[in-house]
Amino acid sequence: MRKGDSMDMLNAAVDAVNNFLWTYIIIVVLVGSGLWFTLSTGVVQLRALPEMVRLLAGDLGRRPSGRKAISSFQAFCVSTASRVGVGNIAGVAIAIVTGGPGAVFWMWVIAFIGTATGFVESTLAQIYKIPRGHGLFHGGPAYYIQNALGQPAVAKLFAVLISVTFGLIYVSVQANTIALSMEKAFGIDTWVMGGILAALSAAFIFGGIHRIASFTTLLVPFMAGLYLLIALVIVVMHIDAVPSMFALILHDAFSPQAAVGGGIGTVILTGIRRGLFSNEAGEGSIPNAAATANVTHPAKQGLVQAFGVYVDTWVVCSATAFIVLLTGQYRIGDDSVTGIALAQDSLASVFGVGASALLAVLIFLFAFSSVVGNYYYGEINIHFFGKNTKTTLFFYRLAVVAMVFFGCIAALGLVWNLADLFMAMICLTNLYAILRLAPYARIALRDYLAQKAAGKNPIFDPAVLPDRRGIEAWSGEEFHAEKH
Repeated sequence: MRKGDSMDMLNAAVDAVNNFLWTYIIIVVLVGSGLWFTLSTGVVQLRALPEMVRLLAGDLGRRPSGRKAISSFQAFCVSTASRVGVGNIAGVAIAIVTGGPGAVFWMWVIAFIGTATGFVESTLAQIYKIPRGHGLFHGGPAYYIQNALGQPAVAKLFAVLISVTFGLIYVSVQANTIALSMEKAFGIDTWVMGGILAALSAAFIFGGIHRIASFTTLLVPFMAGLYLLIALVIVVMHIDAVPSMFALILHDAFSPQAAVGGGIGTVILTGIRRGLFSNEAGEGSIPNAAATANVTHPAKQGLVQAFGVYVDTWVVCSATAFIVLLTGQYRIGDDSVTGIALAQDSLASVFGVGASALLAVLIFLFAFSSVVGNYYYGEINIHFFGKNTKTTLFFYRLAVVAMVFFGCIAALGLVWNLADLFMAMICLTNLYAILRLAPYARIALRDYLAQKAAGKNPIFDPAVLPDRRGIEAWSGEEFHAEKH
C-alpha cells in the first residue's frame, strides 16, 4: 500500500468518526450546555457586555503586582492569540465552501451561546487557580476537575487530551495554513517553510509564558487591527451589495442552496464546527490562559474572556466572511479552491496579486501567534503532572516543533479532520466538569455584581462559596482588609 493510500484511509476513518460525534453527540451537548449557562446566568453575555468592555479597556495600562505577574489584558491577549488564527480566515472560507453562506449565521449563533460558556469556564479557572510565586498562577480544567470535583483520573485524561490537541494537532493546522499561503504567494516549498517555522517556534516556546505574553500583547492588536481595516475597505467598496449579502446569509441558514450536500444539517454542523474551532468556547483551552491573570475577583477575568468570544467570531470571523462573500470568488462544494487559497483569491480580486502576498504575511502572524499560544496550553497541563517536569517539558517542546514541521507538509483535509476529532473529545471532558461546577461561577458573578452595585472594586472572598475545597489562591484576607 502506498503512503498516499494509507493517509487517505486514515483521513476517511477520522472523517467517519467525526460525522458520528458531531451529528449525534457534540451538537446536543455543546448547544444544550450553552443554552443552560445563558439562562442560568441571566444572559450574562448581554447584560454584562458594557462591563466586559470597561474591564478590558481599564486594564490596558495596568501592571500587576509580582515580578513576573500576568495582567488581565495580557492573559486576554494570550488566549486571543490562540483563538485568532487560521480558523478565522481559512476555517471560515472552508465553512462557506462546504456549508454555503448560511454556515456564517450558525457561527454567529454558536458564538452568542458560547459566550456564556466562556464566562463560566474562565471564572472557574480563576477560582481554582494554583499560585506559583512571583505573582504567577497556573490553572484550567485539569486543576478544577482534580481539586474541586476530586476526580484525578478524569483530570489527567483532560491534561493529556489538551496537550495533544493544542500543542500538537492544532499547531499542525496553523503550520499547514502558513505553508500553503506562503507557497501560493511566494512559491516557497512547504518543507522549506516547515524548517523556518520550526526554528522560529522553538525560539519562542523555549522562552516560557512571560516571553509569550509579551509577544502576543504586541502582536495581537496589530494584526487584528490591520486585518479588520482590510475587511472594512472591502465592505465600503461593495457597500451596495451588503444588504443582499446579509439576506443571503439568513436565507441559506434555513434554506441552503442545492449545492450543499446534506442540506440544512450540513450548514448547521459546518457553522458550529468552524465556529467552535475558532472561538474555542467550551473546549477548556481558554481557562488555561484565564487562570494566569492576576486579578482581584474571578468574575473579572471570566467577563474579559467571555468578550473574547465576541471579538473572535462576531468581529474577526465576520470580516473573513464579508471578504469572501462580497468578492464572490467562492464556489459551494468546490474543494479545489478553499481555505486560505480562497481567502487569498478573494483579496487578489479586489487589490491585485500583491494582496495575496499581504494576506500570506498576515496569515503568518495570525497562525504563528496561535502556535505559541496553543503550545502554552500544553505547557500548563504538563506542569499539572508534578513539579519535576523539566525533562518531560523539554521533549514535549521538541514534539511541538516536530508537529510544526509535519503540519507544513501534511494534507489539508487530514489535519483539519484530526483537529475536529480531538476538539470533540476535549469538549466532552470539559463540559462535563463545568456543568457540575457552574453554580460556583454563578455565585461569583452575583458577588461581583453586588459589590459593583455598592460602588466597590470587587474583591473575592471564597467564603461566599458553600464549598471551598480545592481553592488555593484566594485566602479572603484582601477582602476583609478592604472591608475593615
